[in-house]
Amino acid sequence: MEAINITAFTQDASQIDAIKAVMKALKIKFEISKVKEKPYNPEFVAKIKRSEEQYRKGQFTRVKAEDLKQFIDNL
Repeated sequence: MEAINITAFTQDASQIDAIKAVMKALKIKFEISKVKEKPYNPEFVAKIKRSEEQYRKGQFTRVKAEDLKQFIDNL
């Protein structure tokens, strides 16, 4: 018997039940454990979401590649 790890990012309990049913139907022994840690730091996720919202509102600056160094120097 070979053991492997599979991570499933389920959205609700019905999806977990469906995965269990498939494993049982295939007669595969399995264990379920909850992931204790979030894959990303919540502060980082908040910054990304804030940036996405700013982009949607048009609150961003476009910089050509050849002007990038000058743009950064002026920050």
